[in-house]
Amino acid sequence: MSDTEAGMSRAEAIRLADEALLADLGYKQEFKRAFTPLEVFGIAFSIIGLLPSIASVLFYALPNGGGPAMVWGWMVASVFILIVGISMAELASAAPTSGGLYFWTYSLASPRWRNVLCWTVGYANTVGSIASVASIDWGCAVQIMAAATIGSGGTFEPTSAQLFGLYAAIIISHAVICCLGTSVLARLQTVYVILNVLLCLAIIIALPAATPSEFKNSAKVALWDFSNVSGYPNGFAFILSFLAPLWTICSFDSSVHISEEASNAATAVPWAIVSAIGIAGVLGVAINMALAFCMGPDIQALIDSDQPMAAIFFNSFGQKPTLAIWAIVVVVQYMMGSSMLLAASRQTFAFSRDSALPFSYWLYRMNGFTKTPVNTVLFDGALAIALGLLVFAGDQAINAVFALSVTGLYYAYSVPIVVRFTGDNDFKPGPFNTGVFSLPLGIIAVAFMAFMATVFLFPSSPTTTVQDMNYAVAVFGGIMVLSLIYYYFPKYGGMYWFTGPVKTVKPEEKGSEGSVEGSFDDTKKDRSNVVSVEVL
Repeated sequence: MSDTEAGMSRAEAIRLADEALLADLGYKQEFKRAFTPLEVFGIAFSIIGLLPSIASVLFYALPNGGGPAMVWGWMVASVFILIVGISMAELASAAPTSGGLYFWTYSLASPRWRNVLCWTVGYANTVGSIASVASIDWGCAVQIMAAATIGSGGTFEPTSAQLFGLYAAIIISHAVICCLGTSVLARLQTVYVILNVLLCLAIIIALPAATPSEFKNSAKVALWDFSNVSGYPNGFAFILSFLAPLWTICSFDSSVHISEEASNAATAVPWAIVSAIGIAGVLGVAINMALAFCMGPDIQALIDSDQPMAAIFFNSFGQKPTLAIWAIVVVVQYMMGSSMLLAASRQTFAFSRDSALPFSYWLYRMNGFTKTPVNTVLFDGALAIALGLLVFAGDQAINAVFALSVTGLYYAYSVPIVVRFTGDNDFKPGPFNTGVFSLPLGIIAVAFMAFMATVFLFPSSPTTTVQDMNYAVAVFGGIMVLSLIYYYFPKYGGMYWFTGPVKTVKPEEKGSEGSVEGSFDDTKKDRSNVVSVEVL
């Protein structure tokens, strides 16, 4: 047998194993499995985005500690985020399906609670994913306007209406991209990874080399002089600065949502989650350290600027070099948005497949030409545009989408980890597992997420106004309350007809119908062709 034939045979064996595992989970293969393991990693890493993401949320770290919060806050938060990622990776390895978090919740929770928990996790994951699209694309719009301000010599100042119009245009363009075929979207991920890494390395090396001496900080200023102007006590301000790394290294469940489009999903998806978090954590420390040493002593001037990182670059590189570098930052941020909308649309598709969302009949449709769920892409894009209307409530109101994307997703991340250990189930781990360390890691992950999700509902300062309040409380709380009203509504509510993830395999293809059973027992039936890696 030639090498080509052997390679094709192995690829075919992996494809059949993936489809068999998906059938065991209750779903037929509807997507083309076009994502290689590198491209599965690529979608998680490209959504993290690192440098442009840090640029988008630098305004959270600067007033809550300055350089020390940027560097030490990133280090501390990254360790906990990695623990969260490991706990999620274990679940992804056992049941790699697009429904991911809410599927795991239903399958592992006790019968009394599985329906309502599955319902709320699905809504939180959907809302959190759409909020991630909104926050990424809002960051992109602000970055583009920052470039316009720098290019005009500071004479141009965008209005809220101009920002919103640009933001809406970015989302519409992403919707067009995400309606393309799976193969096109998969190939783009490799480009995204390469650009992300090169941009990070370029800034880590070039920024210290180019920064004039008057803007260089000593180690004491960069790493130890805690600059807190938020009004909160230093300890709480330091914790608030965690939103920068937590928002940046988030939405890593995106790899889960393309599980049904990934080759060797049971191994590729969990390793994509863990490796994306690990690499982002290390590179993020280096980037924040470079910024802390090169941002100058006047932190208040950076806080008052429209885009703090753009101001740092302008001081270090000058106008024209900054515009050239900033153009690449904007491109990478733009790529993040398209990847996030892709992942969000897959979550919405999976949830509508189980009839849980309004208009599920319309949402659960695969376009005959592109073989992608065009309707869910358009639906998520429209809701993301609606979230952008918060900008008209005040200058700080739009920042709620950043907190919302973390709090919504952290609720969705926490519940399946909890029910794995507390529910009435017989969980069988997949190729990726941490053995006896699973429970302590799960406890740490859930405790951290519960604490941080609560912290991020606080306003940016203890003395606030209607315009400056944290609207994440109202938006997330309102949506979750409405989802529960929809669930418990007399006669027509979800409690009367929602039965969790509904199998789509035909009876003759799989010996039973109805909802998925309360365990992952079936996921172990045939995994002989899946590469097995155990982490001890």
